[in-house]
Amino acid sequence: MSNYLKLAGFGVLTIFFMIAASYARDLAYQFHAGILMCVAGGLFLYTLRNTDEPAVVVDRSAYLDSVVRAGVIATAFWGVTGFLVGTFIAFQLAFPGLNFDWSEGLANFGRLRPLHTSAVIFAFGGNALIATSFYVVQRTSAARLWGGNLAWFVFWGYQLFIVLAATGYLLGGTQSKEYAEPEWYIDLWLTVVWLAYLAVFLGTIVRRKERHIYVANWFYLAFIVTVALLHVVNNLTIPVSIWGSKSVIVWPGVQDAMVQWWYGHNAVGFFLTAGFLGMMYYFIPKQAGRPVYSYKLSIIHFWALIFLYIWAGPHHLHYTALPDWASTLGMVFSIVLWMPSWGGMINGLMTLSGAWDKLRTDPVLRMLVISVGFYGMSTFEGPVMSIRAVNALSHYTDWTIGHVHSGALGWNGMITFGCLYFLTPVLWKRERLYSLSLVSWHFWLATIGIVLYAASMWVTGIMEGLMWREVDANGFLVWSFADTVAAKLPMYVMRGAGGVLYLFGSLVMCYNLWMTVRRAPAKEASLNVAVPAE
Repeated sequence: MSNYLKLAGFGVLTIFFMIAASYARDLAYQFHAGILMCVAGGLFLYTLRNTDEPAVVVDRSAYLDSVVRAGVIATAFWGVTGFLVGTFIAFQLAFPGLNFDWSEGLANFGRLRPLHTSAVIFAFGGNALIATSFYVVQRTSAARLWGGNLAWFVFWGYQLFIVLAATGYLLGGTQSKEYAEPEWYIDLWLTVVWLAYLAVFLGTIVRRKERHIYVANWFYLAFIVTVALLHVVNNLTIPVSIWGSKSVIVWPGVQDAMVQWWYGHNAVGFFLTAGFLGMMYYFIPKQAGRPVYSYKLSIIHFWALIFLYIWAGPHHLHYTALPDWASTLGMVFSIVLWMPSWGGMINGLMTLSGAWDKLRTDPVLRMLVISVGFYGMSTFEGPVMSIRAVNALSHYTDWTIGHVHSGALGWNGMITFGCLYFLTPVLWKRERLYSLSLVSWHFWLATIGIVLYAASMWVTGIMEGLMWREVDANGFLVWSFADTVAAKLPMYVMRGAGGVLYLFGSLVMCYNLWMTVRRAPAKEASLNVAVPAE
């Protein structure tokens, strides 16, 4: 009976999207209606093919690891894609001729830049978070993922969101809000997928066999719940037409800016920090073979971070129409955030107490540990840059770009790489990785790439800020904007070179993971049977 209802639903959706493509008011909407029509039609045919077929028997006692394996593959794929686009646009800034005439309105810098940020944050980082959270919550709860195939809906629904968002950017479908560019109908779809994600994760915790809820799950849950709240409030819009992509935000003027950076900074705080701290609290102890240094400190870290981070957004709006009290409030909470952030960093690093010697022989652990070092550095630099006097120099300069990338590439990238190296042998039942030597190569390529990138942006950002402020004896500006752009060329080339090294390191990782699956010795025992929490 359920299959017949699905057939009716998919049939109606296929016809609706066909009509939408015909009545579309802009190219992005029309293209997306075509994609959705194909997806709905394909699901209709798939359901029809399986209607009245014998039901497939599923072992409900085993962990649902197939969706985690798919997440590992998606994470690696979208990571390479995001790094490739980022490296190309870095060279576009250094050599504007790479904005080819034929690519105007499709693949010029303005279209590719949001594609890069979304590919790295939401495609690479989001898939890493979904995959690792599904793995961790099962192992620490000794329970299979709740909801049957709902986890697969989350995975494929999220991939559809990524494709719609990415193609929308290239075709001009964007609401021009940082980290929240997708238009209204894509936002609605992501809301449905995200609520399903919350249901799977929370349902698994509810049905757990282990009484205690491990701290990593608290960080994952905070990330999922808060991102849902941020996404809904920041994307409250009224569509101009149901047949078009354009919409009008409900927040006026400065309130829109306030809500946007409440969202924007907490996207960093909960998507790129809290979720990845869930990874840290599970995978570093597992790889090191040591318990968390201080479980009490991890609880303090959690509650302090969750309470403080949500207030820090206004520091993005110093010297704007936002009232001074609001931006000062954001600045104060940003500075206070330094303490719980470093408490978490110390907890992660000190987990290696008694196992520091493993850093010499285990490049995967080395990668996980250096990510925590970058986390500590970024969470020191961020509060410093939030101070109004420092922000007067740093804002709108490449210093901000260096700060963001030292955190994204160093913290988020490195810990994700370490998790992929940990998960691949386990999920594909291999005794070990194909080559630890290649992991070391990846570690050094990525580390040198980050140093080149971040250092060049720090130098050019501070230089840029100082040149903008320099005046002569008569109070006139010494440098024109074009002078500052010309002065930055050597650092822009260095930034591009750092991106090439980081990209090449990720390709080395993909080869190593592929060869692990294909060539590494297999384990005999099944590793996906539900066992006591681990």
